[in-house]
Amino acid sequence: MTKLLYIQASPRKERSHAIAAADAFVAAYREKDPAVEVTVLNVFDEQLPDFGADAVSGRYKLGQGIEATPEEKAAWEKVLRVIEQFKAADKYVFAVPMWNFGIPYRLKQYVDLVAHPTHTFGYNENGYFGLVTGKPAFVAYSRGGEYPAGTPYENYDFQKRYFETFLGFVGFTDISSVVVEPTLGGGPEVAAERRKAAMEKAAEIARTF
Repeated sequence: MTKLLYIQASPRKERSHAIAAADAFVAAYREKDPAVEVTVLNVFDEQLPDFGADAVSGRYKLGQGIEATPEEKAAWEKVLRVIEQFKAADKYVFAVPMWNFGIPYRLKQYVDLVAHPTHTFGYNENGYFGLVTGKPAFVAYSRGGEYPAGTPYENYDFQKRYFETFLGFVGFTDISSVVVEPTLGGGPEVAAERRKAAMEKAAEIARTF
């Protein structure tokens, strides 16, 4: 049975353009693989653990064979559970809106919980290498404005560039995506049109995912 982890990074739920496109992808994928096990994780609903002083100390002490305090162990174990859930999936879907030219802060928190050496990436004399390999990812992006490649506006896009850099860093090489834009800059009719087009494209990608 295929395990698909669907991570939503918007608190807007059904009003989110990114989630609408990602939902269309998941629905089409379910038609292709009715036995798929889909786990939906909205980072604004989840009680994500803090990666604070105890978790940091626990991570480094336990990684070096040094005795950690009960508080440090407990804090790091909460982070490990997030990492283990992430790595357990076979396929991944992400709904990622743009916030202030980047990704929502709760998704950044999730990235910081997941990205740890020896767990999702490693390094040697040749540099870094990802450990989450051989798994495809689909990302639905949305943003209020437009940031076309080759224009000065492209330089403001720290959303798609950052998130796909993260995915590549931890090992993903098969990454497909759709972008819903502009969701605000062109008015509601343009937003509805672009949303519909992205949903159709997402469903098409899902059929060969």
